Amino acid sequence: MERKTDFLIIGSGVAGLSLALKVADFGHVTVVTKKEVMESNSSQAQGGIASVFSEVDSFDLHIQDTLAAGDYLSNREVVEMVVKNGPDRIRELIDWGVKFNISEEDGIDGLPPHLDLGREGGHSQKRIVHAQDMTGREIETVLVGLAGKHPNIEILEHHIAIDLITCSTRIKRGLITTTHEDFCCGAYVLNRTTNEVITVSAKIIVLASGGTGKVYLFTSNPDIATGDGIAMGYRAGATVANLEFVQFHPTCLYHPEAKNFLISEAVRGEGGHLLNARGEAFMEKYDPMKDLACRDVVARAIDVELKKSGDDSVFLDISHKDADFIRKRFPNIYEKCMDFGIDMTREPIPVVPAAHYMCGGVVTDIYGRTDIKRLYAVGETACTGLHGANRLASNSLIEALVYAHTASIQAVKDLQTLDFSSTPEPPDWDETGTTDSDELIMVSHNWDEIRRFMWNYVGIVRSDKRLARAKRRIENIQNEIREYYWNFKVRADLVELRNIAVVAELIIQCAMHRKESRGLHFNIEYPQRDDRRFLRDTIIRRPFLG
Repeated sequence: MERKTDFLIIGSGVAGLSLALKVADFGHVTVVTKKEVMESNSSQAQGGIASVFSEVDSFDLHIQDTLAAGDYLSNREVVEMVVKNGPDRIRELIDWGVKFNISEEDGIDGLPPHLDLGREGGHSQKRIVHAQDMTGREIETVLVGLAGKHPNIEILEHHIAIDLITCSTRIKRGLITTTHEDFCCGAYVLNRTTNEVITVSAKIIVLASGGTGKVYLFTSNPDIATGDGIAMGYRAGATVANLEFVQFHPTCLYHPEAKNFLISEAVRGEGGHLLNARGEAFMEKYDPMKDLACRDVVARAIDVELKKSGDDSVFLDISHKDADFIRKRFPNIYEKCMDFGIDMTREPIPVVPAAHYMCGGVVTDIYGRTDIKRLYAVGETACTGLHGANRLASNSLIEALVYAHTASIQAVKDLQTLDFSSTPEPPDWDETGTTDSDELIMVSHNWDEIRRFMWNYVGIVRSDKRLARAKRRIENIQNEIREYYWNFKVRADLVELRNIAVVAELIIQCAMHRKESRGLHFNIEYPQRDDRRFLRDTIIRRPFLG
């Protein structure tokens, strides 16, 4: 079965949906999403969006905070572009109907109503625009509602992209045809309900499928975060970069039934303190900013404390604040903790670090374009240069919004100016010679093994020996997956296993290359930063296979 569309957007988070809304007046848009449209990393974002709205704040301060958090690996041009465009994107959300918390304090530019601004780790000023502690859900709800009403937007729920389709065209230089140039012309998409593979032809393709948290055993991410966009982009030949920089959120709720519930950094921003099992505050030993240090510092500090003590968790305590304030500021976190018998107004919350955000990804320019023609990447799938070696808290949603905006402008221009007449019809999905699998244990076993050795060997603290062990294991698993993949009919769990294996291998390669400690990458054998050799991105391209 084949479908045709102008814009194919793979992913339904804030980046994908806001881009869809911006291009929908210029062509037909197909949004592919793995489960329900609301299920994304974006919808689980608690803290908020970092942007300058206070009179005591400035673009320069936000830029400096971002560069410092990124351990000076961020692209300054990109940082300036995102920071300076941030307020306009938030005003746009308000115009669309997003309701942020408001304050009686004065804002800048006479913005009514004045936004209530929070503070999180690494920020020198209050600049976190939020909707209680459910900012992502508020934004996503509004975007889903608008997209559902737009006549040019089609949302395919319970569909998972398998691979991108690349085509070639002859390039004329003068009067001589000399070579071929690859471009993206669609994707193969699996209907999870019918197990039918659809060929989707598109003029513009956007990877917006989110992060990679499920590559690790413990993560704050939902089950969908299997690195699909990064894996597909890499297999298609796009450049990827900086995948060693996996951000571990310091404070995920520690409870056997909690699975992956995040305790927002905003709790520390409002005065919460990290304590060890003996009730002692410990962050002052690790950083002058104490509990408001950047996430990489806090996550490593907790890791050190747990290794020293042998305890299962540390504790986050905000019980010294007014109970009514806590319930009003953090209604979602309060309710979830109460579900597990933890009253955060009276007692500390047990927390542990968990894989949270991928700072690397598919490399793009400032318009979201990859190095494959007609293929874009936005959101957590992309490596734009904003985050460098460590993402500043709440910079992810603003990056998603700004890049969705710049990408939409360029994508519409491409739709109107590129010549699509020579685009060949993509071949249909071919499953000749495959059979239904009777060995699903291979999928579940390898899935578990990857996530465990990535946590143990390629986690918060690394070493050359651990990375070498991980490399040997992923190579063996990759061989098994390749053999299995081509012999059996494709299913969603196999697609995801294949993707987390590719991403795991890329993380290991990047981590082995960087012989220093910078930002989120800490190797005990190279504990210092090496600006002479490694003040640069870690670039990986798929080897040419002929």
